[in-house]
Amino acid sequence: MKKIWKNISTYAMVALVSIGATYGMYRFMDAKGHYSSSDIFSYGQEFDQQNVHLASLTADGYPDFTKAAESSIHAVVHIKSTVKSQAAAQPQGRQRMIDPFEYFFGFGDRGGNDFQYGNPQPSVGFGSGVIISKDGYIITNNHVIDKATEIEVTLNDNSKHSAKLIGADPTTDIALLKIEGNDFAYVPFGDSDNLKVGEWVLAVGNPFNLTSTVTAGIVSAKGRGGIGAGGKNDMTIQSFIQTDAAINPGNSGGALVNTNGQLIGINTAIYSQTGNFAGYGFAVPISIAGKVVADIKEYGAVQRAVLGVMISDLSVAKEATPEKTKNLKINEGAYVGGFAEHSPAKQAGIEEGDVIIAVNGTKVRSVGELQDQVNRFRPGDKVKITVKRGDADKTFDVTLKNSDGNTSVVKKGDGLATVGAAFKDLSAEKKKEYGISYGVEVAGVDNSGKFNKEGITKGFIIQKINNQPVTSPSDVESIIQAAANSQDKALFITGFYPTTGARKYYAIDLSEK
Repeated sequence: MKKIWKNISTYAMVALVSIGATYGMYRFMDAKGHYSSSDIFSYGQEFDQQNVHLASLTADGYPDFTKAAESSIHAVVHIKSTVKSQAAAQPQGRQRMIDPFEYFFGFGDRGGNDFQYGNPQPSVGFGSGVIISKDGYIITNNHVIDKATEIEVTLNDNSKHSAKLIGADPTTDIALLKIEGNDFAYVPFGDSDNLKVGEWVLAVGNPFNLTSTVTAGIVSAKGRGGIGAGGKNDMTIQSFIQTDAAINPGNSGGALVNTNGQLIGINTAIYSQTGNFAGYGFAVPISIAGKVVADIKEYGAVQRAVLGVMISDLSVAKEATPEKTKNLKINEGAYVGGFAEHSPAKQAGIEEGDVIIAVNGTKVRSVGELQDQVNRFRPGDKVKITVKRGDADKTFDVTLKNSDGNTSVVKKGDGLATVGAAFKDLSAEKKKEYGISYGVEVAGVDNSGKFNKEGITKGFIIQKINNQPVTSPSDVESIIQAAANSQDKALFITGFYPTTGARKYYAIDLSEK
């Protein structure tokens, strides 16, 4: 795992995952991969998976893990991600300060601040990934490859491959990689919905940088939420599979498989006082992770649909607002405490104080279960939401929308089209002339784009976007794309004009039309 392991606090949530947004689900309609939400598991066909069913019992009737372990080990890979740190620009004549952590331990700060020593050393992280197609698509955690400039994948046969990042979704902490080749061993998607509490599962990965490690346990809980809440995790998805199979640093991005050898989750986090395994591990169910990577492959961006409700577990709401909930006779469900702007749920007739108890007839007992159900759909899909209002059950047809309040599909490239600019590398000569060690030049600006609207012109030198140093046009483009697909949809740009040397700061709202 990455350097987040350095800063674990008491009962720290290790690895970032999500709550609040909802996600679409599609059905494979033809060989080109068109989807509908009527068939929630066929997204595995986007990767041409041929499902397999392995024997799960010995001749004596005991659980048999050997077949599932053997097939999974060959498809679970070791990932080495390297982040080449960039020295912050320094005014001429200013000396750098020594960062003792960088000097003694080689970690440093990946943010490119002024507190550095000499030439910063690359930061290297390790994790796991799962091959999900014979042509080399790999699913892993976003935090395993976050900000990586180089990604190296090592297979179980010790062959090494350079991996390309196809796309990532920080909200679910899921990323999709690709290595070149054919006929790779892979793990087919399973059915995480039909997973039972108490069912045997295997966690396969590379803990502590040890390759090809398999641990066994049971499913301890499903739809687990409310973990590591607070701070920047407030708007993340939390609908985990909880397991007591040992998960440790380095397991992130690895496989959680059933005894049939099918992928039912991506190991993502642990709940621990020490940062190491303490009895509980958490995996993103494949019902969410598989849909995310199918979206990334098909559209280049995750299709997020929102119900538009501010919710909490009913048990929590009863403690927090006893006067508002005193007449509710039930104890399970998702309590509606308010609505987002342009809420499709409110438009359909759902009211504050309602308790959501079912989605399309499937019972939901908590916020996590509600999200796990709504996560299957895309903007424009209609769902039946059943609520408890007083003593009566009421069902509403809700047309889900995206965060902008419409039903359009987000395509990769929308963010770049919105800013309306082109970028080019800075030559070594120009860096020397400007007295900087990194930056990207704005090569041109479209009159109808947001750069022009905010006053950014050709020749502007971008040094940081959203506090991330940029060293190449691809850095700029990836940050813009990530921001366009995030909830905030904001760019904060720092740079200067060479003609004046004056430092400039710009804020751009990508959500505005």
